[in-house]
Amino acid sequence: MTMTSLRVRRRLPLWALVLTVVAVALPAIATSRAQGAATGCAVTYTTNEWSGGFTAQIRVTNLGAALNGWRLEWTYGGDQQVTSAWNAQVTQSGSAVTAVNVAHNAVLAAGGSVDFGLQGTWRTAAPAPTAFALNGTPCGGTASPTPTPPPSPTPTAPAPAECAGATICSDFEDQTGTVPSGPWQTTAPDCQGTGKVSVDTSVAYSGTRSLRVDGGAGYCNHVFAASTRDLSSVGPVVYVRMRVRHTTALPASHVTFVSMPDASQGGKALRVGGQNGALQWNRETDDATLPEQSPAGVALSTPLPTGRWLCLRYQIDTTAQSMRTWVDDREVAGLLVDGVATQDVDGQWLARRTPPRPTGLRLGWESYGAGADTLWFDDVALGSSPIGC
Repeated sequence: MTMTSLRVRRRLPLWALVLTVVAVALPAIATSRAQGAATGCAVTYTTNEWSGGFTAQIRVTNLGAALNGWRLEWTYGGDQQVTSAWNAQVTQSGSAVTAVNVAHNAVLAAGGSVDFGLQGTWRTAAPAPTAFALNGTPCGGTASPTPTPPPSPTPTAPAPAECAGATICSDFEDQTGTVPSGPWQTTAPDCQGTGKVSVDTSVAYSGTRSLRVDGGAGYCNHVFAASTRDLSSVGPVVYVRMRVRHTTALPASHVTFVSMPDASQGGKALRVGGQNGALQWNRETDDATLPEQSPAGVALSTPLPTGRWLCLRYQIDTTAQSMRTWVDDREVAGLLVDGVATQDVDGQWLARRTPPRPTGLRLGWESYGAGADTLWFDDVALGSSPIGC
């Protein structure tokens, strides 16, 4: 202790000395308090939102000195209510929210980042917060409320949008009636309910026709239009591109809108659909999902927009456990399989070592409980070479 600091202490009034003694005498009470001062930070707040609920993945980057303990504070502008959190202790009072480190991520190095997440509800509005403070100091970096997770790098060369020469290249303009025919046939592989598929001339992405699916709710309510093409020889990487238009947001219950019979599963399906309001892959034999259905896993996927056409692309390696998925040319981080296990993403998926071997393509709707939707498909392509939007 320097002489200067001693002189300062002598000038403290008696009440300040009493408070100092109390703070020293009660160290256990302050163990969750952040130690150190933040001189700058940046926050990325990434939301996955559905009607009445949301998850948020939050990354805090420390632009100041190293911290031993951190506390992030913000205020919601809507009526969001936090219900749970992971990798942080999150409390809420009114619209004010405080997130405090847990034991394993208390140290935040200079220039380092920490990630945590939360789940919550909302009723009327859920705008993302735009101002944060780290250890009481406002963040100088930009808070980035983003509706979807940050994309992974996209291929260096864009794939051609044309699909001439692909195994499947269909805009449904060759359909002459209202019932799928020729290269597309109506099917219900497991069971059939109230759902139906038809050729629609009132809604289309290109041309004048599309495939319409009126998907019903309820257990085992399945209906599809199946391509008659055998995909057994496509590959070694299978590339798929389609335009999809949903009327209703993906529900909390499990649903499927793309189904691919898979030889590696004995003909059981490799499925694209939704659960917990976000896009997901599902494997029929063991019900493995990609991502895992933890709040953190769901936050790494994305909800799907409604009332407009989106471009869905994915690729499946038939020689290794490798898959990638894009929505409107944004790669979805939670739908990536690269052979290396990623927490909350592909642990279930990699439990099976045999890679998929799709043999067919079906477009439609499967409900396993709640969840109905009217959706359309157009400009569907599948082949052995990349196909862009």
